[in-house]
Amino acid sequence: MPYSFLVETYATERIKVLSVWSEFRDEDLPVRPHATDARGRSVHEQMVHQCVGENLWFINMLGIDVQAPPLPEKETRLEFIRRYAEDSGKRLAMLRKKDDAWWEEDTKFFDARRSRAWIMTRRLCHTSHHRGQQMAMLRMLGRSLHSNYGPTADTGGLMQNHAPTIYAYPDVDALLDGEAAGGRKASLPGTGGKKVTEKGRAEMVAYRPQASIVVLSPPLSRVHHPPDPQLPFRLRGTRFKQLGNAHCWHDVTDTY
Repeated sequence: MPYSFLVETYATERIKVLSVWSEFRDEDLPVRPHATDARGRSVHEQMVHQCVGENLWFINMLGIDVQAPPLPEKETRLEFIRRYAEDSGKRLAMLRKKDDAWWEEDTKFFDARRSRAWIMTRRLCHTSHHRGQQMAMLRMLGRSLHSNYGPTADTGGLMQNHAPTIYAYPDVDALLDGEAAGGRKASLPGTGGKKVTEKGRAEMVAYRPQASIVVLSPPLSRVHHPPDPQLPFRLRGTRFKQLGNAHCWHDVTDTY
């Protein structure tokens, strides 16, 4: 079946959404990218947007209605996970029954007409776009991240360094059971001392309010004197003292 890849992609994308949601805590739901800027969706609003938006796309553009309210009665992290898992599971079951003619038929896409295969592709991209925003917010909160597509800094860093892919849970059922029990995610090995980005010049090793620990690679003596214009502005012209490791330094001016 030429369009089965769209069905299987949706099957994997739904667990990626649920996995990212499982990394948040209930106290994170009001958090926005910038605390005083309401233009950036909060974690709560991202979950609402995913549930409501996907429900409307499927009903209005794909003709698939799961006959259920898109939002949970109690809007907690776990209830959002349960609601989206149930509804997306029903959509997946319906998609598996569609033939090629259904996928190729044109239907309404806002003010245009597109094939259902085209619309489904856009839906998948839309979901991954917002999921990426939420993963960035998890990093802003200082949280660890399991794999979503491949290795992360917490699973071992870069693929070229043979870092493994470690998903939080093997499937949706395990995720629902694990989160209901308080969390049973796979353990994470950390970086193992290896670089976590291809550039690997200067990076924060952990974020905490007013944190001032940096890792410099190459060593400070090679990048700080004279100041390197490619370093972040906050590192230039700053005094450092060594913290027992040739690559780990503390900003004694606390200018972060």
